[in-house]
Amino acid sequence: MALRKPKMLLIDVDGTLVDSVPDLAYCIDQMMIALGLPIRGEAAVRQWVGNGVERLVKRGLLNQLDGEPEATLYAKALPIFMDLYADNTSKRSCLYPGVVEGLAYMQKAGYQIGCVTNKAAQFTLPLLKDLGIFDYFEIVVSGDTLAKKKPDPLPLLHAAEKMGVAPADAMMLGDSKSDVKAARAAGFQIICMSYGYNHGEDIRNYNPDAVVDSMQEIEILLEQ
Repeated sequence: MALRKPKMLLIDVDGTLVDSVPDLAYCIDQMMIALGLPIRGEAAVRQWVGNGVERLVKRGLLNQLDGEPEATLYAKALPIFMDLYADNTSKRSCLYPGVVEGLAYMQKAGYQIGCVTNKAAQFTLPLLKDLGIFDYFEIVVSGDTLAKKKPDPLPLLHAAEKMGVAPADAMMLGDSKSDVKAARAAGFQIICMSYGYNHGEDIRNYNPDAVVDSMQEIEILLEQ
C-alpha cells in the first residue's frame, strides 16, 4: 500500500527512539533485591516494556506478562522502583542507530514532529533532553498528560488537534501493537520499527502500513 505524505509525524519513545531497557532492567533488579526477591534480568524485562512503569513493576513482581501481584507487595515495590528510575532514567539508555538522522531529515523536510509515549512525563522529558533530541519535538504527550494513554487514540488526537493537523494528514511511528491500535483508532497512518518492544511478537502480525529497520528508512518511504 502506498503511503500518503503526512503533515505531522508523532513518534513513540521506548523501543522506537530509545533502547531504555538497560535502565529499566537495572531498576527492576535493584527493586527486587530491595524486596529480598530474585532478580529478573534484562532479557525478561525486554519482553515486559511498553505499557508504563506501573505495569512493568507488576510484571517484574509476577515474573510474567499478565496478572496482578499481591496488593501490599505492589504498594511497597512501586515507590522503590520510581525512586530508582528517577536516578537511572538515561544512564544506560541510548538512541537506536538512525534516530538522529531520521529526526534531522523530518525537521529539514518541514514535517511537524511530536512525541507520544506511555512513559510518565517525569521520566520522558529528562530522557529526551539527556539524549539530545528534545528540541526536535513541537509537542510531547506523556503517559500521564491525559486521562487515557495508548492504545487509546486520545493522545494521538490531542497532539493532532494541538498542532492543527487532521488525523488523515498524520502518521505515527511506533514499535508495538499498542501504537498500531492507537493509530488505527485515531485514523492515522502507522509505520513500525522492526527492532522495538512488542512482548516478543513480530510487529508485522498487527499489519502496520510499513515496517522499517531504521528511522533513516523513513526518508526513502516518504520521498517515493
